[in-house]
Amino acid sequence: MSKIISFMHISLDGFVAGPNGEMNWIKVDEEIFDHVGKRISETDTALYGRVTYQMMESYWPTAADSPTASKHDIEHSAWYKQAHKIVLSKTIKDTPANTTIISDNIAERINEIKQQGDKEILLFGSPSATHALIQMNLVDGYWLFVNPIILGQGIPLFTNIKGKIKLRLLTTRQFTSGVTELNYTTES
Repeated sequence: MSKIISFMHISLDGFVAGPNGEMNWIKVDEEIFDHVGKRISETDTALYGRVTYQMMESYWPTAADSPTASKHDIEHSAWYKQAHKIVLSKTIKDTPANTTIISDNIAERINEIKQQGDKEILLFGSPSATHALIQMNLVDGYWLFVNPIILGQGIPLFTNIKGKIKLRLLTTRQFTSGVTELNYTTES
């Protein structure tokens, strides 16, 4: 059975974006890109909220075509184009190739998809979708990149949590940029 893993950059004080959605505080470099690329290549499904999906769709399909495309742009663009995309949205009507739009019965539909596979489904960014899936107890793990910054305010990763969510730490890794990866699985 597939597991949904929330992939998120986070500030030390638990925010995934600034108050207006700012993400200019996130540290990424070739070391992080290479590490993330290896894990992403082990799966073939991405899960997004509408806003993040539209942001991704506006960049990744053609990112490799730029004459100044980085190694990361070329590799991730190729992965993105072949990956199956699941999008939580009540407003997107046209279903692009290799994309599933879920607009209702979210828990039921996600559980059906989880039953059909055996690879991770990576939930990229998408704070609102992540909040909804956490509340429905559908997130099976957290792949967090803790950035060495305190924002003081913004969009929290964890909000309106019903009860405790017990986690087990699987791995950690510190990058030269000061970012620390924390990889957790949920415990039943």
